[in-house]
Amino acid sequence: MRLLALLLILFTASARAGDGPLMSAHVMLPVVISGNRVSLESFVIRPDRPGKFPLVVITHGMPSGNQFFAEILDRSPVGYSKAAVAFAQRGYAVVSVMRRGYGRSGGGFSESAREGCDYLPATRAASDDVIAAVASLRNEPWVDADHVVLLGHSVGGLAVMAVAAQNIPGVVGAVNFDGGRHSFSAPNQPCPPDNLVDTSAALGHTARIPMLWLYAENDQFYGPDLVQRMFAAYSAGGAPAQLHMLPPFEPNGHNTVVLAPADSWFPAVDPFLEKLGLPTRTVIEAPLFAELPIPPGAVAACQAAFADYLANPDDAKAFAVSTHGHCGTGFARTALEAREPAVMKCKINSRGEDCRLYALGQKLAGD
Repeated sequence: MRLLALLLILFTASARAGDGPLMSAHVMLPVVISGNRVSLESFVIRPDRPGKFPLVVITHGMPSGNQFFAEILDRSPVGYSKAAVAFAQRGYAVVSVMRRGYGRSGGGFSESAREGCDYLPATRAASDDVIAAVASLRNEPWVDADHVVLLGHSVGGLAVMAVAAQNIPGVVGAVNFDGGRHSFSAPNQPCPPDNLVDTSAALGHTARIPMLWLYAENDQFYGPDLVQRMFAAYSAGGAPAQLHMLPPFEPNGHNTVVLAPADSWFPAVDPFLEKLGLPTRTVIEAPLFAELPIPPGAVAACQAAFADYLANPDDAKAFAVSTHGHCGTGFARTALEAREPAVMKCKINSRGEDCRLYALGQKLAGD
């Protein structure tokens, strides 16, 4: 059964002008990895009209810290909604894919670094998921199978480099957004930067798919000097690539693609797409989302969080607020499923205050 038959359309966002609205859905994407059938949790957004569209496949980063395995289960494919909407507005079908073990994706986590700092096997394992997703999606009736672009963030950036190294059918370009990996072989013993340089060199040796590297100048994980070394190592093997340093964003620019408005970095992507013969003109204006009032008494951080909540192109979400204006946002496959994580995060952020639901999907709770 094709994916299109499985789509549960969560909303159709009205567009102000242009070539029709956008449509989006949560899906479980069926793939085959190493002979095993697996479902990968994904989020689709594309123009709501007939036709075949160039495909953008987005793959995510990896959390760090003591709650690692709890955090990967908490990940959602709608985290890259700003980038997804920006591509969809230009006429692309965009699919954000959670790799094995993340969110609700099956198959079990497969990206542990062997010997602590040996990144290459883990990176190739991550790329297997992306390759499988591309292979599945190229069969969809709404996908232009010969024009696929990859976008990977952080660990996902390394993953799309590994995909480019295999030169798979249909993929014509890739964007590495703040790609790298930050792990520890033992407490307080960070892996040496040379491991990332060596990994980049190994992947660039066979890659022949054009790639754009985007890094924020103030990325606190991968600074400009390290990025220059990684890029030189990747390019030395003949891999066609270009590097563009983005202006600083917030205290740590590593999450620029997640948090910053897409129009702050998309001007660096447009020339790359144009050179590939792909669309760059906005044909669908920004969707009109619900205009809900900011929760009364919300602290400044929660006012900003609620603005991001409203701008997120998904209805499977919930927003909770505490007695003294703290908050939590939850995402899931449906708005009802998002209620519990929203309240739990609110209680954590407020250090145990009573929390109540404020919004479900595009409506105020109780409406």
